[in-house]
Amino acid sequence: MSMTSKTDVRVRPAKAGICVIEVRGEITAASEKPLMEAYGQAATAQTVTVMLDFGNLEYMNSGGIGLLVTLLVRANRQKQRLFAFGLNDHYRQIFELTRLDEAIAIYPDEQAAVAAAH
Repeated sequence: MSMTSKTDVRVRPAKAGICVIEVRGEITAASEKPLMEAYGQAATAQTVTVMLDFGNLEYMNSGGIGLLVTLLVRANRQKQRLFAFGLNDHYRQIFELTRLDEAIAIYPDEQAAVAAAH
């Protein structure tokens, strides 16, 4: 039985130099392929900031947290910043507990994240 991902990602530009990855559904270890492909699409040479939109996130486990760390390493290597917005209280708390919030800037919404990116 193969593991199918319940992750739906969409990449879209927000402003010059800013790309948003909309995450819907789950982020688990099974999400690696769609998430890494989306990051590859978002992280062009012109991209300065990649933003993760978690407004429609339904579930994330430790495998998902691990994937975010992998994304962070890739972003740092490419001298890009990783922002997140739309996290509910539960996942915001997880970001704080795992100290991901120290590496990935968290904003309440896209507007605040875009304003902070400039």
